[in-house]
Amino acid sequence: MHKSTALLTDMYELTMVESTLASGTANRKSVFEVFSRRLPSGRRYGVVAGTGRVLDEVAKFTFSDDELTFLADNNVVAPSTIDWLANYRFTGDIYGYNEGEVFFPQSPIMTVTGTFAEAVVLETLILSILNHDSAVAAAASRMTIAAHGRPCLEMGARRTHERAAVSAARASVVGGFAGTSILEAGRSYDIPTIGTAAHSFTLVHDNEEQAFEAQIATMGPDTTLLVDTYDVKTGVERAVAAARKAGGELGAVRLDSGDLVAQAITVRKQLDDLGATSTKITVTSDLDEYAIAALGAAPVDSYGVGTKLVTGSGFPTAELVYKLVAREGADGTMQEVAKKSSQKASYGGLKVAGRISDLDGVDREELIVSAGSWEQGRTKLSDMGARPLQVPLILNAEIQEHLSVQEAGQHHITTRNRLPYQAWRLSEGEPALQSTMLDIFEGDDNPYEG
Repeated sequence: MHKSTALLTDMYELTMVESTLASGTANRKSVFEVFSRRLPSGRRYGVVAGTGRVLDEVAKFTFSDDELTFLADNNVVAPSTIDWLANYRFTGDIYGYNEGEVFFPQSPIMTVTGTFAEAVVLETLILSILNHDSAVAAAASRMTIAAHGRPCLEMGARRTHERAAVSAARASVVGGFAGTSILEAGRSYDIPTIGTAAHSFTLVHDNEEQAFEAQIATMGPDTTLLVDTYDVKTGVERAVAAARKAGGELGAVRLDSGDLVAQAITVRKQLDDLGATSTKITVTSDLDEYAIAALGAAPVDSYGVGTKLVTGSGFPTAELVYKLVAREGADGTMQEVAKKSSQKASYGGLKVAGRISDLDGVDREELIVSAGSWEQGRTKLSDMGARPLQVPLILNAEIQEHLSVQEAGQHHITTRNRLPYQAWRLSEGEPALQSTMLDIFEGDDNPYEG
């Protein structure tokens, strides 16, 4: 039996349910939207990640006897509300950008429709997943841009919460990474796993030669040997010799300290002079997108990234919010609603988004239209020559077919390649695309009243 995710919820979501049940507004049709008011400082685009996890967790969002007993024992809500929660199942619809899609300020990356009560309780669950995973994916995307096609590998499990490590590994693949060191991510999401040995492995042996020979005996000459436990030059000589003694050519050496640019150049020449021209070089040690970019001219074949990746490279949240944008009024008609508060204003109405590309296939603008329904908005966008961005994720409580982690990673590369050149710059700048908000309704066609 699955473990419930229902208490991955802030208390005020349940107290709102209780109050709306009392006021008679709990069952009003409502539209909630996930979007960002702004990108993290200087970022030129965001990356949608965590969509698949959201769908999995929403399916588990039910209140078993254990959750209901906790709520009752701690007087979180009244018995009548607990009775309502006992029968909770999300029965609405969710639309959203494909996982791996890029986004910009005001992009409606996920839209949740249902009754107020059934949709409001999903706020914290959805935001906690999307904010974390999208932050990691955005960092991963910037790092894979800086790597210019060289593989990037996620190695950050020891730098974050044990469960966040698995989610971060998944999100890194959405952002373009090729593998992970954490085995649970490999099992859960079919991500290639990587890893050989740490400095402790070398230190536990009586000497470096013995350590290298032991590793090659179990992993083969094509393994990666860590050569900077003692002296790098000597370590490279011993690594190549150990592989040849075993009858093969060394797969790779790993550098984990010092001036990585200088060392990579020196080690490449040393390997070539030794005739180990096929032996590759991988580097680790507190890398971020800027360090990877600095290594661009160095003869490095792959990068292992940890701390900076799993913490969003300085921005651990994608700054996404979950806001009510439309709801049923007392007369049964739908009404736009929006916050007007300073610095936190929002736009009302169910919104549908699309992108306009130029003749070269480069995206130039994101259009966001206020519509009575997702289908209506898509039709209008198509008429305007825009490529619709949102897809159905849940319809009538049924999870729809959606991208796998690997497909999301491929989709990200495709959608990133459509962006104008300035989006790829690592320096601070404005969002690569501007979002244009349009009201497509005239007169009696407006589905929102009031």
